[in-house]
Amino acid sequence: MTTTPSLPSASETSDLRTLARSLAMEAGALVRGSRPDEVEVAATKSSAVDPVTAMDRAVEDLLRRRLAARRPDDAILGEEGDDVTGTSGLTWVIDPIDGTVNYLYGVASYAVSVAIVAGDPDPARWTPLAGAVHSVVDGVTWTAAREQGADRDGLPVQVRRADSLATSLVGTGFGYEAERRAEQARVLRHVLPRVRDIRRLGSAAIDLCLLADGRLDLYYERGLNPWDMAAGGLVAVEAGAVLSGLDGAPATRRMTVAGSPDRQAELVALLEEAGA
Repeated sequence: MTTTPSLPSASETSDLRTLARSLAMEAGALVRGSRPDEVEVAATKSSAVDPVTAMDRAVEDLLRRRLAARRPDDAILGEEGDDVTGTSGLTWVIDPIDGTVNYLYGVASYAVSVAIVAGDPDPARWTPLAGAVHSVVDGVTWTAAREQGADRDGLPVQVRRADSLATSLVGTGFGYEAERRAEQARVLRHVLPRVRDIRRLGSAAIDLCLLADGRLDLYYERGLNPWDMAAGGLVAVEAGAVLSGLDGAPATRRMTVAGSPDRQAELVALLEEAGA
C-alpha cells in the first residue's frame, strides 16, 4: 500500500483537468477517424464475448506515450497494457475505449476515459483529482476536477433529482461471465418493477456522465473496474451525485451506485433488499 501524497493545489488540479480533457479528445479523434468498416477482435478478456480490438491497444499506447512525455513521474493504470509505476504518488487511470462491444458493432455509445487519482489506485482508497470522458461518436466531452465542479463541453452540469424512485430512469450494465449475468438478471427483476425504466447503453463512463447532466436519474452496476469508474465517477460526484457501494462500503468492483442523495439512498436500500 502506498502513502497518500499531499494533494495538488487547486491550480495544479485545474491543469490536470485540462490535460485529461486534451488527452481524451486527442484519443477520441484517433478512434473516430480510424474506425474501419469491419472491426476485428484482437483478443478477449474475461470471457469469449469480452473483446479487445486493435484500436483499444492503439489508443492506450497513444495515451501512455503522451503521459510519459508530459507526466513522467506519474504511474499509469490502464485496461489493456502493463501498469507503469511512478514516484509522484499520482496515477493516471485510463480506458482507451469504454464500450468496446459497441465500438465493435458500430453502436453509438463508446468513450475514451482519462482520470488521475492520488494514493493507492484502488477505488476504495484513492482520491480522484481530475478526469475527462470523451464520447467518440458525437464528440461530447465531460470533465471534472476535485472541488471544482463538472462540465459538459464547458458548461456546468448538475444531477437531476427525480420525484421518487418510481419515477427514476436508471442506468445499469452487465458483466461478460455467464454466472455474473445470471445474478445481475435476478437483481434486475427486483429493481425494474420499482423504477420508471432501465437503460443499458454499454459504457459505464458515459452512463455516469449522463447521470451527471440529468439524462439519467440513477445508475448502478456490479463488476466495474477502476478504469470504468475513475473519470465518470468524479464527473458524477462533482455534479452533485452520491457515489457508493452497498452496506456502507465505497464504490468498488462489488457494486457502484450513483445518483442524487435521496434517490441514491433508496436505490442502495432496494439493491440490499435484493441481495445484490
